[in-house]
Amino acid sequence: PKGQVRRKQDVVDVHVHVCLGIAMGAKDKRGKKGNAAVYTTRNQAVRMLQVRLPEFRRLCILKGIHPREPKKKKHGHNKTYYHVKDIKWLLHEPLLGKFRDIKAYDKKIVKAKAKKTYELAKKLLDRKPGYTLDHIVKERYPTFIDALRDLDDPLTMVNLFAVLPGETRHNIDSKVVQKSKQLALEFQAYVVRSHALRKVFASVKGLYYQAEVMGQTITWLVPHERSQTMPDDVDYKVMLTFLEFYQTMLEFINFKLYHDMGFKYPPLVQGELSNLANALPEIMDAMSGGRKTVNSDAKSNSRNAEGASTAGPRDSEVERSALEGDAKECAEVFKGLVFFVGRENPLESLVFLIKAFGGVVGWDGEGSPFSVECPDVTHQVIDRPKVANPLSSREYIQPQWVLDCVNNRFLIPTTEYGPGKKPPPHLSPFVDNEAEGYTPEYAEMLKRLKAASTPSEHKTEEIPVEGTMPELGPSDVETKADLEDQYTKEVELEAAGVTHSEVLKKGGLERALEAVQQKKQGTEPQRKRKSAVSEEKAVDLSEIMMSRKSQRLYGSIQKGKRAKEAKVESLKQKREMLRGKK
Repeated sequence: PKGQVRRKQDVVDVHVHVCLGIAMGAKDKRGKKGNAAVYTTRNQAVRMLQVRLPEFRRLCILKGIHPREPKKKKHGHNKTYYHVKDIKWLLHEPLLGKFRDIKAYDKKIVKAKAKKTYELAKKLLDRKPGYTLDHIVKERYPTFIDALRDLDDPLTMVNLFAVLPGETRHNIDSKVVQKSKQLALEFQAYVVRSHALRKVFASVKGLYYQAEVMGQTITWLVPHERSQTMPDDVDYKVMLTFLEFYQTMLEFINFKLYHDMGFKYPPLVQGELSNLANALPEIMDAMSGGRKTVNSDAKSNSRNAEGASTAGPRDSEVERSALEGDAKECAEVFKGLVFFVGRENPLESLVFLIKAFGGVVGWDGEGSPFSVECPDVTHQVIDRPKVANPLSSREYIQPQWVLDCVNNRFLIPTTEYGPGKKPPPHLSPFVDNEAEGYTPEYAEMLKRLKAASTPSEHKTEEIPVEGTMPELGPSDVETKADLEDQYTKEVELEAAGVTHSEVLKKGGLERALEAVQQKKQGTEPQRKRKSAVSEEKAVDLSEIMMSRKSQRLYGSIQKGKRAKEAKVESLKQKREMLRGKK
């Protein structure tokens, strides 16, 4: 019958469709593959974690999770996207439960205040639960070297908050500022003790420092010592979240560094570090376990100046002799010099630099190991136009002299750095002059001065033994010099292919040499032109064989080179103009 045939045909069709579906693969559901399954929006992530947006931001900062930029933005271009794996990883974070507990506990405090049971609210505030970030630091930095590589931003942030005022308007607690100051000074004390500082540069933003710790180069910025303005367009909550993690990380690093040097951590300092100039010496004394008394008479000043270079039993000649390479060189830059810093100078930075490079320093203020009348002072740092009662036994210098000596690692003459004089340009040690193709005039002069100041170890004077070589008179020396000159001229002519007969024809050695030099001068420009033309042809041929992508890349490289050459040429022209004005 026809009905049975149709049913059989339907069964066959279904079987064929099923077989084709199995062979070709079943159709995936929407949102299960591709960018839609790999990335999620911020709102979806907040709903998945069941937290508020500020808590989600805080979690992402602490865990080091950043937004992603997918190629195809499924939910729109104005959305913020995160990786789904990162959000699933946050689901298992212990801090998530802690934040929820703190949120519930805050509700209890609000409820107690609403019922006007202030004693209960006070007890609840005292018992408020807290949390630590130790496990996150260990998770993000499995090894100590990994933490040192990422220390630039933490040090910059901690030093920034160390100079900020504690304000309730921006929720900056004074305890946070004090802790930042403590951690920054503890790291500076380690750098001073290990002589790890390498470079410093004073800019408008502040002072850039660079230190070498366990083979890792660390660069950080310290703001200038002045009152800071607090702009209102900055999100201080985000900065405080970063600071919370950076403080925990820096505590781990300081503990490890102090432990490797054999010191206790944290160093026990009496009271708060209110005086910035005295804070670093106090921490160094606490590292050594001893404190020095300050006296006012001249004899005690001399004794304090002599003993200020040794901050304890660890800082001895044996410890200095154990230094190697750059650390040993840096430790001897200011060795044997005694500085006195006036109150108009940036005390904290100058104390840090002088101590890190082996000098002894005192200052005008509380806690100084000696006063300005100390007879052992060799250099007085002053930033004033005139000196009231100058002493002939000491040098009067501007603060820039200390920075330039640190960067060049030798004592620069102080004539151009006197009070009231316009100092030389402060050159950045972070610029590679050879790579840039231009070396400033003052940098060349400093290079010559350093080469002249360093004694050559390879030159040995040969002292003749009596009876081995007769003494030469002035006439003998002249005849010997003439013979050597004649010999060199003959060698040059022989190398140029000039025979003895040709020399006689031209009228002697002098005229023959002049003819050879004129011939060279005429052929050298032709050779240069030929080589330049051949190079251009080779470049043109190679450029023709390039693909379009390679040609664009090559063109951008050449454009950068031309811009660099033009910049160098303009700098040279400016130098010539300044020389002409002088």
